[in-house]
Amino acid sequence: MDREGFVRLAVIGIGLVIVSFFVRGFSQLAFGRGIADFLQAPFAITGFLIVVYLFIRATLDATGLWPIENTET
Repeated sequence: MDREGFVRLAVIGIGLVIVSFFVRGFSQLAFGRGIADFLQAPFAITGFLIVVYLFIRATLDATGLWPIENTET
């Protein structure tokens, strides 16, 4: 993974967490709280797992165990 891919994945992960809030809000208006939680969960869990993976990956890069490639164009 290079630095551009890392940033792209970070934007996707944070975007999924934000989308989960919108999905919950709009579906709670339309369907109720139980279904809203059910519809929100995949977005929130996926976004959270991506952010956790990126945190671990950045920590391993900082320690030098698994460096993130620096692509210079």
